[in-house]
Amino acid sequence: SVTKEQITERIAEAITAFGPQRDEVVPEATWGQLGIDSLHLVELAEIASEDYGAQLQGQDLEEAGTVGDAIELILSRAQ
Repeated sequence: SVTKEQITERIAEAITAFGPQRDEVVPEATWGQLGIDSLHLVELAEIASEDYGAQLQGQDLEEAGTVGDAIELILSRAQ
């Protein structure tokens, strides 16, 4: 089964590909602070689905609001 650490690393990697520095991608960081927009969140939701079987929409991640809450959401829905 997938671990929180694996999800955290994969999501952090994806977020840094959108522009933020790795050290900015902390659990309490909000999407706004990181400059992550709704298109980025759709892409993150696709990664969560492909890598972990987590059925999510970009809007679900947007509503999570922070990196940490998004990771918890993906973990809770991972297959």
